Amino acid sequence: MEVKIGVQYASRELVVETDESTEAVEKLVADAISGDGVFALNDTKGRRIIVPGAKLAYVEIGRSTTGHVGFRS
Repeated sequence: MEVKIGVQYASRELVVETDESTEAVEKLVADAISGDGVFALNDTKGRRIIVPGAKLAYVEIGRSTTGHVGFRS
């Protein structure tokens, strides 16, 4: 699944491909913004992305579109 993370005062968003479920990502975001926590997510390549919860602008959770070539409709 693809997760796009907007960070305050950053001109680009972070795009992460993860094996986590939608519910798990939503819980991680809710936990991070409820206190002074961090949003930490592992991607499919084994890397760990950590963003302070106070700096999250938005998190978009959706299906991944990798592997498509050409025009999509």
